[in-house]
Amino acid sequence: MRILKRVLLLLAAVYMVPIGIAAVLHQANGIGPDWWRADRSSIGHLAPATERSPAIVRVFAAPTVSWRGIFAVHTWIVLKPEGAAEYTRYDYTAWGEPIRVNGFEPDGRWFGRPPEVVFASDGQAAAALIPRLLAAIESYVWRNRGDYRVWPGPNSNTFVAALLDAVPETRATLPPTAIGKDYPYDGRWLRRTASGNGVRLSLGGYAGVTVGWIEGVEVNILGGVVGIDIRRPALKLPGLGRIGVPADDIT
Repeated sequence: MRILKRVLLLLAAVYMVPIGIAAVLHQANGIGPDWWRADRSSIGHLAPATERSPAIVRVFAAPTVSWRGIFAVHTWIVLKPEGAAEYTRYDYTAWGEPIRVNGFEPDGRWFGRPPEVVFASDGQAAAALIPRLLAAIESYVWRNRGDYRVWPGPNSNTFVAALLDAVPETRATLPPTAIGKDYPYDGRWLRRTASGNGVRLSLGGYAGVTVGWIEGVEVNILGGVVGIDIRRPALKLPGLGRIGVPADDIT
């Protein structure tokens, strides 16, 4: 019993202490109670699109709305095929049609929070990815009103994780704070990871384990991820995300 209590206390500390620190940081950088009026303008990452500008693929992540930003991010994807004169942004949201197209600036702040680039591809490499990403968007099964669930999924991060699964050669992986990324959107409780070189066991998104060379080792309990990246040494902690050498998913 003593060993069990110690293990439970250790787990509580590993999960709750980082979330407590994240809560303090969230409050210090808070946008106030009127988040619905917060800045959603472009951060200036993307140059103006033209028919002559190259194809691009971007995955962005930003702390989600209100108190949920303490421990979770919202992710979305932006595409511009070669020859297109504009970017197209795809979000998966809780209101209206779940797959929301161009509801916000492509690289806009998420209700006041500036996003970070999770994955980037340009030129011919991006052009090769876009048809398959569009096909994955079109065939995404959780696309009807009422399908969205904040937790454990399918949510915005489930949607983007499914798209990355369609292009495993990118070796892209979502941050550990992308709660919902491990939800089994296709009903498969055991599958290869998005990078194609690991495996993920998911018990309905409520718990699971991921092991892979790109993803490292991740333990998911109720959506909170604790893990370690050996390839690019880093810790992965609930609320705080990745701490260590930056991931190299931007190519």
